Amino acid sequence: MDLWVLGLNGPPIGWHDAAACLVDESGSVRAMAEEERFTRVKHAIRTYPQKAAQFCLDRVGIQPEEVDVVAIGWDLPRLYPRFGGSWDFTSPREFLSQRLGWKLASRRSPELVCVPHHRAHAVSAFYASGFEAAAILVNDGNGEDESISIWEGRFGAPLVQREVWPRSHSLGFMYDAACRAIGLSFLEAGKTMGLAAYGKVRGYPPWELMEGDDAEFHPPFELGPEADYDDIIPAWEKVLRRFGPIPLTTPSANLDTDELAVRIAWSAQAAVERTVAALVRHSRAATGLDPVCLAGGVALNCSTNGLLDDPVYVPPVAADAGGALGSAWAVAPPRTRLDPLSPYLGSDVGKPSSVPDAWNPVTLDPASVADRLMRGQVGAVAWGRAEVGPRALGHRSLIALPVDPAIRDRLNTMKGRELWRPLAPIGTTRAATRFWHGSERLQRYMLGAASVTPQGRQRIAATVHVDGTARAQVADGAGLVCEVLNELEKGGADPVLINTSFNTRSEPIVDVADDAIRSAEVLGTDFLVIGSELLERR
Repeated sequence: MDLWVLGLNGPPIGWHDAAACLVDESGSVRAMAEEERFTRVKHAIRTYPQKAAQFCLDRVGIQPEEVDVVAIGWDLPRLYPRFGGSWDFTSPREFLSQRLGWKLASRRSPELVCVPHHRAHAVSAFYASGFEAAAILVNDGNGEDESISIWEGRFGAPLVQREVWPRSHSLGFMYDAACRAIGLSFLEAGKTMGLAAYGKVRGYPPWELMEGDDAEFHPPFELGPEADYDDIIPAWEKVLRRFGPIPLTTPSANLDTDELAVRIAWSAQAAVERTVAALVRHSRAATGLDPVCLAGGVALNCSTNGLLDDPVYVPPVAADAGGALGSAWAVAPPRTRLDPLSPYLGSDVGKPSSVPDAWNPVTLDPASVADRLMRGQVGAVAWGRAEVGPRALGHRSLIALPVDPAIRDRLNTMKGRELWRPLAPIGTTRAATRFWHGSERLQRYMLGAASVTPQGRQRIAATVHVDGTARAQVADGAGLVCEVLNELEKGGADPVLINTSFNTRSEPIVDVADDAIRSAEVLGTDFLVIGSELLERR
């Protein structure tokens, strides 16, 4: 008899990045998706993953009654009292009815399992990595009681937690406070990371935000073990007010011209870079293992990841959505060691319900796409199954040639992004060796900043940030985009493209064909690939 385990993230206490993941008895991931892709509300804040869960079941053709275990990536009985409630669900049936809207037809109910948050993160990173054994560093805003934890993973044995740090030491909360200080939110941490590079290249000395050496670091204030977000953020804001009046009121479009904003961003980034590097060294020493897996929201900091010594692995769902994957694997771990996880686990793009008259269908082949790109056009691609995680990895991407920096400004303007923000390159392995240097593992999911070569600074200028780095991706499994890169090379162009997420301002990455049509209309792309169709503007 098949065993089905549905993993979830999104406990009903107001967190973000609701997601669902379905694995079978062998630990094979059959489907995974984030709720935002269906609701079209970015990060799916205060939402339970009803639509994502239904997608997973529909993908394999089973009913709720056939699910054996529902695993949640948080220890809810531990958490409810902290938020003034109590864990009063007398049966899984009641919980699943309220949170997923399931109307179970039979008396059989899935077992309900709560997996501690950092364990779920650690499990997701370790099994996704393909390592036989590894140290695992979980680093986020907070779990139930901790903000950082170190684990030891050995395939075929349960993960062992080695060390923990309290919520007061949270690098995620520190970075959140810096985001708030410059007028952004914690969900815009990527902007703060991009802004920090301006402080680095301008030679601003970073203010020391964290005190202590290596793994003995601590914040410049004392708070007890019960301190939570509402205690820690004000403490950090008090620290940041020493440097200037916050929060800033500078529009985000001009933050790169505001010295205080740049210095705060650079100081927070420098603190993360120094502390994470120390924690990685400490993880290796504590476990005696050289490979390191990173998980938690802080693991999305590409600039930090790019500075770490290999071997390092970060899963495509390093942030809270990964709790769905990790909680499912905590119940049904892979029976055999996996290759690094494919990110293409979401919805098939399908066909649009209708095509506006402004679009003309033409024959799709990679050569015709390459030809349009070489003529300076900007295209949108919605092909195959959607990626999981926050990065578009070639299946839901906007693409263009990266030669002229002006194309970066055009793309940023189309998407309503600040002009000072960088865009990313995607290229073949051959291109990567010529144009940038960095960890191949991190480039699988665009999760590590790579150092761009002098040749790269000339040839892919539109994707090079002010500090000479690029958040690069080596095309592997990107389907049509891989074929287009090969056609570009045949045509005498470099096999590299700009690759940025296919979405409009403040919306999630597109999921299915109708999303793609709507977004392409707003963005004004020159052409649009939907599955096996190429649409060009009339």
